[in-house]
Amino acid sequence: MSAALQVTAFGLALLSTLFLLLATCTDCWMVNADDSLEVSHKCRGLWRECVTNMQDGVRTCDQYDSILADHSVKIVVTRTLMITADLLAGLALATLVLGLDCITFLKEDPCAKLKMCYGAGVILGAGSILGLIGSVWYAVDVYVERAMLVSHNIFLGVHYDFGWSCWLGMAGSTGCLVASVLLTCCLY
Repeated sequence: MSAALQVTAFGLALLSTLFLLLATCTDCWMVNADDSLEVSHKCRGLWRECVTNMQDGVRTCDQYDSILADHSVKIVVTRTLMITADLLAGLALATLVLGLDCITFLKEDPCAKLKMCYGAGVILGAGSILGLIGSVWYAVDVYVERAMLVSHNIFLGVHYDFGWSCWLGMAGSTGCLVASVLLTCCLY
């Protein structure tokens, strides 16, 4: 039972970590959601803003200024939290691989392997909480920005909704949290 639970948690953690990495690297955290006929589709991300022409499919991206340049708090905090979550999830995966029962590392000391799995769960939990905070922070900021424009009757011709990268970050963080719970609470 313990080995099956470890492998299940590892599979979920691996998939969730890939989701976190994709969310961090991709550029569609918020998308324009105008109901009129659009000639272009705009995505904003943590690293660049891309516009896709709907008629011919040509995509152009504008890189943000240097990473050290002044950016909005939303982008800086989300970048920091997502990169930290990625690093912690990667460290947890490496620790979990070494702690799996099916791996011959420390085969003569099952107690140490169990502690490694537990430690991987704790690290994964910390990373998942940081990823959730980063994803939700960005989503709430997008919502507040849109609500402020609506409350002041300001219409700029386009408004933004959450993009697939934001949802991917939330899904990856939630999956890491579930894997962490499996490793820390259910393994014993």
